[in-house]
Amino acid sequence: MKKLFLILTAFVALTAFTTISTIWTNDDAHSQLGFTVTHLGIADVSGTFNDIDVLVQSTQPDFSDASFELTAKAASIDTRVEARNNHLKSADFFNAEKYPTLNFKSTGIKKAGKNKYKLSGDLTIHGVTKHVTFDLLYKGTVENPMSKKQTAGFQLTGTIKRSDFNVGPGFPAAVISDEVRIKADGEFIQPETK
Repeated sequence: MKKLFLILTAFVALTAFTTISTIWTNDDAHSQLGFTVTHLGIADVSGTFNDIDVLVQSTQPDFSDASFELTAKAASIDTRVEARNNHLKSADFFNAEKYPTLNFKSTGIKKAGKNKYKLSGDLTIHGVTKHVTFDLLYKGTVENPMSKKQTAGFQLTGTIKRSDFNVGPGFPAAVISDEVRIKADGEFIQPETK
């Protein structure tokens, strides 16, 4: 009996310190990674990367300890103009053949208000990695009435400099702004377990 009690005590002690991490993946049809630059100092031009994969892990229902990993295919860039898309894929900008993916891996998350966070991490574009911080808004979790799956929503915003990543060095800021505004929106679901 004493041995059983010790085993049960050890089990409870171990499980008390064990956290279960929930994994969420982006729903492609309801997720996008967008960017905006200013052209000639007078007009905003926006685009998206249409092929993205995002993995979110968290042990907390409010995602206050969440980690994020994103991979975007450089060749999936879409600005609604085929000639411009092809130029952006070339060595003048993203060099999609040599650097096929853009990657972000978070290294920390800090509360910044109700459902608001500062998400920090390492962003790799064009073979260059820089530490960046974005604003992250957790928009809630609901049950999708169609799939009956729990679905969490996030919006990420921030600004980076393309010069930090050596993207388009032959194009001065007077032609294409150095500052690139990032806006990502996503719905995330828990993959089915087998």
